[in-house]
Amino acid sequence: MLGLIKNLHKAGVIGINKRNADYTLRYNPRRLYPLVDDKAQTKQLAFQAGIATPELYYTVEIEHQIKGLPAILEQYSEFVIKPAQGSGGDGIVVITGRRMGQYQKASGALLSQSEIQHHVSNVLSGLYSLGGQPDKALIEYRVQFDPVFENITYLGVPDIRIIILLGVPVMAMVRLPTRTSDGKANLHQGAIGAGIDIATGKTLTAVLKNHIISEHPDTGTHLEKIQVPHWDSILEIAAQCYEMTGLGYQGVDIVLDRDKGPLVLELNARPGLNIQIANSSGLLHRLQLVEQHIDSLTDTASRIQFARQHFGVNTV
Repeated sequence: MLGLIKNLHKAGVIGINKRNADYTLRYNPRRLYPLVDDKAQTKQLAFQAGIATPELYYTVEIEHQIKGLPAILEQYSEFVIKPAQGSGGDGIVVITGRRMGQYQKASGALLSQSEIQHHVSNVLSGLYSLGGQPDKALIEYRVQFDPVFENITYLGVPDIRIIILLGVPVMAMVRLPTRTSDGKANLHQGAIGAGIDIATGKTLTAVLKNHIISEHPDTGTHLEKIQVPHWDSILEIAAQCYEMTGLGYQGVDIVLDRDKGPLVLELNARPGLNIQIANSSGLLHRLQLVEQHIDSLTDTASRIQFARQHFGVNTV
């Protein structure tokens, strides 16, 4: 066991305690957490910064609004219901169309109007929110993912997670839904995490429940060396989220819409650490390198150039 710990430390792999003590607590003032814990606030911040997010159709804040929900939803054939303060994909319902007078999910399952209203009521009660606090339900645009992901995802929408330290992109992965994850791009629910080369935007190794894999279990498609479109724009958007929120250490989640391009899905002040497994690389040495050089990185362009120079697969 001691040998394993030493090897992990040598590789620069960090755990939750070190992440919390040296990065989350150090660089993320507690007063700023609501800016990313509440997706409604994140959307407003992004709008002010000129950063695109999925369009917000409607916000349900009180029970009285639920009665009028059918008239609101009638305007949209597809939409997503999302708890404003949810985490890990819990409470998210994706509607892809209508059938037999009911709402159809990506899986083909049908929900009645009363089931939709009951779900929204549960969202407001705080069933899916951080700490069980009363919440809001966001009704928003359903992302139509970029065709590059067509053969490496199952039902749901893939997203790209980038770890940012003081505005510098440090490590990235794409999270790919599977049958096991029920079409959700969350690793703890069974989605795939495929590392991304910061320098080129091409996928590297992939991990499924902490096991290295080479192909998607549901499609059989190989997962390595897939070029992520709009990579320059994705890095720029992620780097800009530092100024947007003031949080020094964060995870930026971006989706690629086939028509709208990169959209910020959400931000996380406590991003998970499985990204290290997906990249077969620890975070610590990269984070320390950023800290050593941050005084010379004065704008977005210089921070991105630094990341590409130091964190590409041929440089780390």
